[in-house]
Amino acid sequence: MNLKELISELKNKYRVLDEKFNDPNHTFVSIVPDQLHAALGELKSYGWKHLSTISCVDWIDDNEFELVYHLWNWDSRSQISLKTRISRSNPHFPTIMHIFPTAKYYERDIHEFFGVEFDGNSEMEPLFLEFWDDIPPMRKDFDPLKYSREKFGERDYKVPFADFIVEEGDQK
Repeated sequence: MNLKELISELKNKYRVLDEKFNDPNHTFVSIVPDQLHAALGELKSYGWKHLSTISCVDWIDDNEFELVYHLWNWDSRSQISLKTRISRSNPHFPTIMHIFPTAKYYERDIHEFFGVEFDGNSEMEPLFLEFWDDIPPMRKDFDPLKYSREKFGERDYKVPFADFIVEEGDQK
């Protein structure tokens, strides 16, 4: 079954909001949140057994996060990216670890950098930001300059870089 046939079948079973073909071997499919798990399970049964990653997009103006599950099929050498949106003000979504066990690592990253809680994944402790005390840094409302000024204050850096400047035509 090719990707277009597969998408047609998914549209008959699930509430698909949108689909976009990047090329004949890669498509994006948007689906409602409460049907994502069933669609992921079905795709896995059709050969999309490799969860390449999960990514997150912060749609701050829509007050939503978009979770994107990137699946790869080794036999057909094709990719499907299944997308769904969740509330930014209450970012909870059930884990998919029962479908793809490796999801626990991707969910942990998204939790750490965006603040999404994956219900059922007990491994949400920070990996990189152990002592972080602000909103998650990949959210669009995070202000890195404000954070840096609050944590580190103003600094005057004097780097003696003049020795490294090469004028046009000079050889060092």
